[in-house]
Amino acid sequence: MHLSTAHLTFRVVFASIVMIALALPARAAPLKPFKDELFSYGTVLETADDGDYRVVDYDKMRDIHGRDLEPERRVRRAYVSLSVKSAQANETLDLASRPLDVMRVGAPSGAAFTVIFIHGRGGDRRLGANDWSFGGNFNRLKNLAVENGGVYYAPSMRSFDDAGVADIAGLIAYAQQQSPGRPVVLACASMGSFICWGLARNPQAVAALKGMMIMGGPTDPTFSKSAAYKKKLPIFFSHGSDDSVYAVADQIAFYRSLKKANYPSRFVLFQTGSHGTPIRMTDWRDALNWIGLE
Repeated sequence: MHLSTAHLTFRVVFASIVMIALALPARAAPLKPFKDELFSYGTVLETADDGDYRVVDYDKMRDIHGRDLEPERRVRRAYVSLSVKSAQANETLDLASRPLDVMRVGAPSGAAFTVIFIHGRGGDRRLGANDWSFGGNFNRLKNLAVENGGVYYAPSMRSFDDAGVADIAGLIAYAQQQSPGRPVVLACASMGSFICWGLARNPQAVAALKGMMIMGGPTDPTFSKSAAYKKKLPIFFSHGSDDSVYAVADQIAFYRSLKKANYPSRFVLFQTGSHGTPIRMTDWRDALNWIGLE
């Protein structure tokens, strides 16, 4: 069969595109559903900002006592899938700053994405590894990571000062070495949010990050001067309306200041929720898909 010059040119161009595509790292698709019927947000009471601001109905009797066999200690079995424990390990990583104890779930190298969870005061890596507490929400995160080819780290924080920030900067750099060019999301809860805000000022860490999550944490009044602000690093907030540790009004005002500046941000408010509610009720799949793992 005779091939025209146009046909040959098309074949060459098509082959070149295929070769380039094969050479590039795979782009991660949105996270596949995992127990969405149990963990997705319930009734949305209010929305604004084209859906970026949502007030979600929360009820302690339903969302704790109805969900848990032992309130705040052991969730019902339907919320948990323990097969993921075969991909879990406790490790001590020798980072540039100092050794860091972590819990890892998923393959350490070649991961499609990395999620790092920073606990608050009084916690350690066991908090982010607990399958049964917090309504099984960490077990879901583990399964989302493994089922989608990602890796999840829960480090033990020694402090929430500059030394702690340096520890997590080292962990982010380690994750990038293990899975070059793949996205890293940093999720910080309560006092752990000081680590997120500290890393927002670290240009090397910010360059590796795809987004941050602030869960029941404080604000950062000088965030607009940070490397993260200049990059417009997406930030997902979740907070309880009855948080007695960090005032929700301050966090909402901060979010609105970001929106006014056309900064990529999203806020989920749990109506009547307390300080620990975001850890229990934040929909990890929704948040990570909004940030975008590609």
